[in-house]
Amino acid sequence: MENIELENELGMRKKVKNKRQGLNVGKKGTEEVSLEQIKFFIDTTKDLDERKLIIKLLEDANNKSYGREIILKDLVYFALPKLSAKDLEKIQEGSLSEMQKVEKALAEYNLKNQTNLSLGEFLVKKLGIC
Repeated sequence: MENIELENELGMRKKVKNKRQGLNVGKKGTEEVSLEQIKFFIDTTKDLDERKLIIKLLEDANNKSYGREIILKDLVYFALPKLSAKDLEKIQEGSLSEMQKVEKALAEYNLKNQTNLSLGEFLVKKLGIC
């Protein structure tokens, strides 16, 4: 993470690491979540449909006469236990880039057929290019 220099009241400079609490950054920016992490944030700035869905669900949940306001945390706590292993597999598949999907298919092909094809050889074989 980036170092930021701050001045304290005595005018001395102190280096402070800007590190998100509870996240240990591993290889190539991958993050491992630890039990010490106490806050989670959902960024919906890039996907208007996701933001609309969240707002609609909250509006529907709060369309009532009694009780406190339902917040996103309530919806998340209710929904998380309902996720199945298949749901998690779909989420994992959705996180792959196109190239990662091709690399995964290559690895599965090599394992299944006990070969050691390179990416180019695999694509030639799959596309039927002679």
